[in-house]
Amino acid sequence: MTTTSEMTVPASSLQAGPVRDHRGSWVPTSAMIATRFMELTRRRGTMIALAAVTIGLPSVFLIVRLLAHAFDPKAYGPAGGYSVFTGLVAGVLYVFGFIVAATLGCTAGAADLQEGVFRHLVVTGRSRLAIYFARIPAGLGIIVPMVAIGYGIVCLVCSLAAPTVLNYDGANVPAGLSRPALVAWAGDHYGTVLCDFPLQIKGPQGAIPIPCSGNGRLDFGQLPPGVQRPSIAKLRAAAELAANQDYADYQKGFLAPSIGLMVRAGLWIELEAAIGLIVGLGLGSLIGQRTISVVLMIVLEVILTPLFLHAQIPHMIDLQRSVVGVATEHLRPSAMPIAFGGGGGPGQPSIVPETRTVAAVVVAAWLAVWTALGSWRMATRDA
Repeated sequence: MTTTSEMTVPASSLQAGPVRDHRGSWVPTSAMIATRFMELTRRRGTMIALAAVTIGLPSVFLIVRLLAHAFDPKAYGPAGGYSVFTGLVAGVLYVFGFIVAATLGCTAGAADLQEGVFRHLVVTGRSRLAIYFARIPAGLGIIVPMVAIGYGIVCLVCSLAAPTVLNYDGANVPAGLSRPALVAWAGDHYGTVLCDFPLQIKGPQGAIPIPCSGNGRLDFGQLPPGVQRPSIAKLRAAAELAANQDYADYQKGFLAPSIGLMVRAGLWIELEAAIGLIVGLGLGSLIGQRTISVVLMIVLEVILTPLFLHAQIPHMIDLQRSVVGVATEHLRPSAMPIAFGGGGGPGQPSIVPETRTVAAVVVAAWLAVWTALGSWRMATRDA
C-alpha cells in the first residue's frame, strides 16, 4: 500500500499576485535622477560655460580688485564691502545665474529629442512623466551648488576685505551713526559735506555754487566776482541740513553685508536660478529645440523683464505683474538694490508696484504652468 504525505503550501504563495511593474509610475526613481545628472555633467562645454559665468566671472572681478588695492591702495579702494556685494549679487549673479540655469534647463528639455535618443528612452517602458520629472532634481543638483560656490566667494571677499570707513556720495563718513551724531559730524566736517554732497547755498542773488578745490576742501577764491563769502556758521548750518535730510539714505549704507542679508540674498538668487532652470526645461521640452529656447529665455530676462519692471504701461499693469522677473524682483531683500537699475529717488524706485503675496503667487504659477506644459509635451510627443 502506497501512502502519500500531505505537503503544506505557504499561504503567502497562494495570495501572491503578479509582480507589480513600477516602470509605469510617474514618480522618478533615484537611479533615473542619478542617470540624468551624469548625462548633464558629461556635457563638458555646457559645464565649463556654467562654471565660468557663475564662479569664474565674480572671482576674476574680485581678484583684480584685490590686486589693485594691494599694489595701489590710495588709488583703488578695498576689494570688498557692502557696495561691492550688492553690485555683484544684483548685477551679476542674479541676472547671469538665471541665464545659465535657463541654458541648462533648455538643454535638459530638448537634448534627447535633438540627439535622437528620445525613442530609446520611451521603449524602456518608463513613464514619460517620470523621465521628465527626473530632470528637475538633476538640474537643480548642478546649478544650485554652482551658484552657491560663486556666491560664497563673493560673501567671503566682501566680508573680509570690507573698507573701514563708509564712502557716501564720495565722502568718507563713519558708519552706523545716529541722526544727531551724523548732523554733528557734518557740522565739524562741513567742507567735506558741502563739496561731496549735491548741495547749493541760497543767497540774495540766487543759488551760489559751493567753491571746491577737491578732496573736500573749500576754495573761496573760486567764487564769482562780487559774490560775498558765506560765513562759517552758514556753511556749518548748510552741512548739518544736508546731513539731516540725507540720513534716511545714509543709514542704508554699511561697511560689510550682514549675515542676515547674505542669507536672504543667497536664497533670492537661488530662487531665480531655480526659476530659470524649471521654466527653461518646460520651454525646451515644449519647443523641442535648444537654441531657440535659450534665445527666448535671454530675451525674457534681459529685455522684457526690465521693460515691464520700469515702464508702467496704462491698462497693462496686471500683465506686467504677471511676468515672473517682475515678481521675483519684488521678493528681493529690502537692503538690495534693483537688479536692473533705474528707479526714482532714494528708497522710492519707479518700478511697477506689486505686493509680496501676489509676487509669490506669480512665481508659483510660472513654475506649475511650465512644468505642466513641458511634461504634457513629453507625454504626447511621438517617439
